[in-house]
Amino acid sequence: MSHRNRLEPVAPHSQINEESHEPQRPLISVASPFVATPGTVHLAPPRHETNDWLVEWYRGESNIPFILDTAGMRHLYFDLAAVQSSMRLDEPDVLVTAYARKMMAFLLFNRAPRHILMIGLGGGSLVKFCHRHLPSTHLTVVEINPDIVALRESFYIPPDDERLQVIVGDGGDFVRNREWTADVLLIDAFDHAGVAPSLASRDFYARAFRCLSSDGVLVMNLAGERGRYIAHLEKLRETCPGPVLLVPVEDDGNVLIFAFARAERAWTSQVAERAAEELQRDLELEFPRFLQRLRMGHLL
Repeated sequence: MSHRNRLEPVAPHSQINEESHEPQRPLISVASPFVATPGTVHLAPPRHETNDWLVEWYRGESNIPFILDTAGMRHLYFDLAAVQSSMRLDEPDVLVTAYARKMMAFLLFNRAPRHILMIGLGGGSLVKFCHRHLPSTHLTVVEINPDIVALRESFYIPPDDERLQVIVGDGGDFVRNREWTADVLLIDAFDHAGVAPSLASRDFYARAFRCLSSDGVLVMNLAGERGRYIAHLEKLRETCPGPVLLVPVEDDGNVLIFAFARAERAWTSQVAERAAEELQRDLELEFPRFLQRLRMGHLL
């Protein structure tokens, strides 16, 4: 989830066109109905379509995920309240949002993870970046909303292959009940109010750290209602064998959690400094600045 940016709709536009991004579920395209945000909206009819579904969506009475194209950008919304993901149409693999760029700071501690498990697909910013730049890494993504997965082609998310698997399912259930191992666990999962409360359990985080490798790291994006943060932080601190670090993302208003399976404070080492310089050269992200922000973070 990115920043709050509530859209204010006006009256429905009369011109409607069908655009088939996915043969089984064609998208409906309409001129943007939002004040001060010209462009085009693309959305799929609900699986149990009613005659008034589009009117209900215009009124904000339906949480159908939709795409907004404007000024060379493509944005994913879960509802009318907040941008969930953004993509440059001419550079779809670039990380646009500040929080997504900073989540990649896990590379400071493991330059070539064998397996990354992601909870939450959204517009696929992180999975696209990792798929392109980490060619030896296997990627598993668990997304609870099939309507989000149905939009993957619109965000140029690669199809499943020997390196990438996108699973429709509950990320909490997957972590707790499936056999898996990973070096990195990235959590960017939200409902309409913010970070998913279904993940805020001791069993979830305890299982996560049992399945992460000995030098593994969990990175989680917190946004939305700040009252929900407490349950996650409490369960993390109870179950994490290593340090737990809070890092605010000033540009987006989000807060990132870095939780380490190993007791050492890896972000303080000279190895991390050398890695930051190499990563900045190779990936063109501000890894020295990311490292500085980690060192300024709040240790729980």
